[in-house]
Amino acid sequence: MKRNFTATLRQEGAWHVAQCLELDIASQGETEEEALTNLGEALALHLDEPRATAVPKVRPVEVEVGTS
Repeated sequence: MKRNFTATLRQEGAWHVAQCLELDIASQGETEEEALTNLGEALALHLDEPRATAVPKVRPVEVEVGTS
């Protein structure tokens, strides 16, 4: 699925900075095109579904509360 976002571009010294306004994620590059490409990669990683690398153990925990 593709989604559209809005990006601002500005130059900071020798670098071009691209920032996504909707998610406040930024990236940089030596050119505007590189900054936008890097921003796209950062957004894709941010929006990617997390994947467990190991199945966690799930167990109940009993806690006594309110006893003074």
